[in-house]
Amino acid sequence: MMTKFDSTFRNEVNITQPYIQGETEDEVRRKYHLDKVVKLGSNENPYAPYYHSKNAMIRSISTLNRYPEDDFVNLKQLLADENDLKPENVALGSGAGNIIETISKMFINEGDEVLIAKQSYRLYREVSKLMGGKVIEIPLTDDYQFDLEEFQHKITDKTKLIWICNPNNPTGTVTDASKLEAFMDQVPDDVWVIVDEAYAQFANHLSLANFVRYIGRKRVMVVRTFSKFYGLAGARLGYVLADPEAIQAYDTVTEPFNTNRTAIAGAAAAIQFDQAQIEGTRKKILGDREGLIESLGLLGFSVAPSQTNFVFAKLPDGAPNATTIADALMKQGVIIRDCTPWGYPDHIRVTVGTHKELEFFLSKLTAVLSNL
Repeated sequence: MMTKFDSTFRNEVNITQPYIQGETEDEVRRKYHLDKVVKLGSNENPYAPYYHSKNAMIRSISTLNRYPEDDFVNLKQLLADENDLKPENVALGSGAGNIIETISKMFINEGDEVLIAKQSYRLYREVSKLMGGKVIEIPLTDDYQFDLEEFQHKITDKTKLIWICNPNNPTGTVTDASKLEAFMDQVPDDVWVIVDEAYAQFANHLSLANFVRYIGRKRVMVVRTFSKFYGLAGARLGYVLADPEAIQAYDTVTEPFNTNRTAIAGAAAAIQFDQAQIEGTRKKILGDREGLIESLGLLGFSVAPSQTNFVFAKLPDGAPNATTIADALMKQGVIIRDCTPWGYPDHIRVTVGTHKELEFFLSKLTAVLSNL
């Protein structure tokens, strides 16, 4: 449901829908008078922040009276080294959302056409509309892949941007690498492809298309975040990889020092000193993900092949819709994501939390399904 704002606001504000975040633990606890609430609706990393990252952030507090000039430079160098690029190929942002918004301001003029998958991260659509773009939504295939043939068919001389989320949110799926790379080779040279890889570090890298290799060859920008894999969702830090001209334009459009010193300190320490702990957590999350998929299958769910830290599951035959299931679980102290807003009224999305959190979820889910 859209809100009608003051008539003096830009016209596009009235056709833009706000981002709908999941319920918070405190909200659910108060609303239903619960002692225990498990949040599995926002794809957060339950094991972070990591040891060195946390200590670096604590130390940074004493320097918060200063802008993070040198910190910017150092983190960009670390990210450049990690991706075999140069610092001029890297820019920072206050989370992937801030980067996505800034990119839309860089490129989209009124009337420009923007291609997105219909069942993908909804912010692409809203920021594109806000800038006056004409958004063309293309449904995923039945196996939750980007319909690249249809994307190719929809490209016109008015197409400015193509948004690709890989792995995709909310489905958790990866689109075939060879097909994506063949598609990239066919994209016209005047069309920009923006690739959101927020969950890429949870994926099997052999199955991921390598978009970084197109930097300098095609008009491509790769967006990543420290929110998921590195567990710094509350710190709000992301980065973008692109050719130097695009990075310079991005830095011109975004605000100066658009990320905070504490977030940068935590990210730099995680990259340099926490990799062993992070890899251990990754293995734990992936192992519990497979256990969750198996358990949901035994309950009659059909689960998409996830390459993220969440699973996307179709409800068993005869079960109520996703809204009913999610509401019933919330009353039992479990927050998951109802996928109705994406056009999947019979699907839910569940974050891979700790082993104990998942056991709690599965016990409540089993009871809910029996009662309904």
